[in-house]
Amino acid sequence: MEEEKINRFKDALEWVVCIVIALIIAILFRYFIGTPTIVKQPSMYPTLKEDQRLWLNRWSRTVKKMPEKGDIITFEAPSTSVLTEEELKKNIVARYEKEPTSLLGKFTHNVLEINKVSYIKRVIGLPGDHIVISDGKVFINDKEFTESYLQPGVVTDNGRGYCTDVVVPQNTVFVMGDNRSQSTDSRCFGCIPLEKIESKVWIRIWPLNLFGKIENK
Repeated sequence: MEEEKINRFKDALEWVVCIVIALIIAILFRYFIGTPTIVKQPSMYPTLKEDQRLWLNRWSRTVKKMPEKGDIITFEAPSTSVLTEEELKKNIVARYEKEPTSLLGKFTHNVLEINKVSYIKRVIGLPGDHIVISDGKVFINDKEFTESYLQPGVVTDNGRGYCTDVVVPQNTVFVMGDNRSQSTDSRCFGCIPLEKIESKVWIRIWPLNLFGKIENK
């Protein structure tokens, strides 16, 4: 009888170990390789629509690779969504002022992503680019930026923000949503640091009739 109890305990322990290992592998895969997500806002319409399911590629974050112009990315939402003109004059990089400080807090926030808010936007400017938004258009390094993914007639204005004439700092990107009038983006909160970029939008997995790789240009 005693031996039977020991064997049952060993069996249960083996199952617990297997489950723990599986959870660790799943967490590591989700953080370093990729994960699914759901579009929850209209800021990338019509490229991405609400309730569509996407697969995110997180390998670029793992290797700390700068995204390319035109890429659709996800990143941690800044702590302040709209900065004043004076704040942007002092620093045109988005603010992240509510970061957890404890080891457990950092793990649950950055790895488990509990209560973490992320945005999906398109990369418009890379480090060193001079971005100017004027006359309803986007100019990069004194040349009009062609955006074939925008709907006809879309006008790019300041979007309630003041970051409309800026040289993108090193290790940051300038992002905007394709639905310019319904997007809170770098025009409002400034440029996004490379370390806050979480992933590149890779594949649309739902609805099934639109399944496939998402073109970023």
